[in-house]
Amino acid sequence: TCTRTCTPICCTIMKILVVGGGGREHAITWKLASDTCNPVIYCAPGNAGTAGIATNLDIGAEDLDSLVAWARENQPNLTIVGPEAPLCKGLVNMLSDLGLPAFGPMMDAAQLEGSKVFAKEIMDAAGVPTAKSGSFSDVEGAIAYVKEVGAPVVVKADGLAAGKGVMMCSTEAEALAAINNVMLDRLFGGAGNQVLIEEMLVGEEASILALVDGESVVMLASSQDHKRAFDHDEGPNTGGMGAYSPAPVVTDELWPLIKEAVFDRTLAELRKRGIIYKGVLYAGVMVTQDGPKVLEFNCRFGDPETQAVLARLDSDLTPALMACVNGDLTDELVAWKSEPSVCVVMASGGYPGSYEKGKAIDGLQDAGSMDDVVVFHAGTSTDGEDVVTSGGRVLGVTALGSNVEGAAAQAYAAVGKIQFEKAQYRKDIAARAIGRA
Repeated sequence: TCTRTCTPICCTIMKILVVGGGGREHAITWKLASDTCNPVIYCAPGNAGTAGIATNLDIGAEDLDSLVAWARENQPNLTIVGPEAPLCKGLVNMLSDLGLPAFGPMMDAAQLEGSKVFAKEIMDAAGVPTAKSGSFSDVEGAIAYVKEVGAPVVVKADGLAAGKGVMMCSTEAEALAAINNVMLDRLFGGAGNQVLIEEMLVGEEASILALVDGESVVMLASSQDHKRAFDHDEGPNTGGMGAYSPAPVVTDELWPLIKEAVFDRTLAELRKRGIIYKGVLYAGVMVTQDGPKVLEFNCRFGDPETQAVLARLDSDLTPALMACVNGDLTDELVAWKSEPSVCVVMASGGYPGSYEKGKAIDGLQDAGSMDDVVVFHAGTSTDGEDVVTSGGRVLGVTALGSNVEGAAAQAYAAVGKIQFEKAQYRKDIAARAIGRA
């Protein structure tokens, strides 16, 4: 019998479907597996890490018809949609039409990530602090704008580009080349039908994730991602090479400001337009000398921020997610460990460019048995008895510590126990926070 204060459904046998197969989904599954209600978890498609704590399904995250067919037959009590693509294609709508609870925004709300131009329109209408910008569907207009405002600027493909559609341009020549790459060379396919060109904000970036039930907002612990591939923030943008939580740049004084100016205003503007946002809303925030300004919105848990944040969550996850679906979210459903966390991503050699797959991974058990360490799988699969690489970002090695320096040391000690051919990782994750301390 459940003795915790939670929603009634959590005291029944829960059947949960987690859609996705990356590090974010392994972290979500890992946290769900420790919940008091002891749910039965399925992952579609999952990875080698989720296979140990859930049942993997041979269904891709973007195979919406097969996902809906499975859900119709198996009637999960909750479906958690991890990646952005199925959210933007309307998976939550399809499940809701069947009367099946699903955590994540409907398709109209998911436009906040699916279209950077739409997100900017919402922010400007709501008075959310953000960078000055212009949006363009023609190359000539985009080029003229760059020549008018000058460099540095940020060129963004409007649509989904797996976290890689943002180009930081220090010179006009770089900006013009980026426009051509996106709009003419179609580097990101249809995501480049429009571009957003923004002023380049100066400051320190943080990731703020919040649970939303349509009205109420519960902000989760802050974190900081590391987008560039190499140490010292050099190299091309990636999906994220590591993260830590909390981010000291987000001070106690900034929390209420970010909640009101970013989340409350955005959700109110969406409601004006008849759009009800439920799920998790991720704001990438630049803390500038003029205060926090929004860089972008994501309509799902971040990756690898989720690994760092959920490692610190000291309360059950299922009740909080169900409360978002049911519209009864409260702050009391979320509690945190005081210890900071650090997640170091181990990637395939060559990532974010081309890379080889099928490399055997050794040392997972040794690393995972260390105190306060969890090895989250991302791009992994099994080949017989071996765990092998199957993606660009392979593992998210995550550790807690009494301080951020200790958490980083423990994470890197665990990384040192893991080997696969051509493994690459940054060696400076959390260095900024350690420097502050």
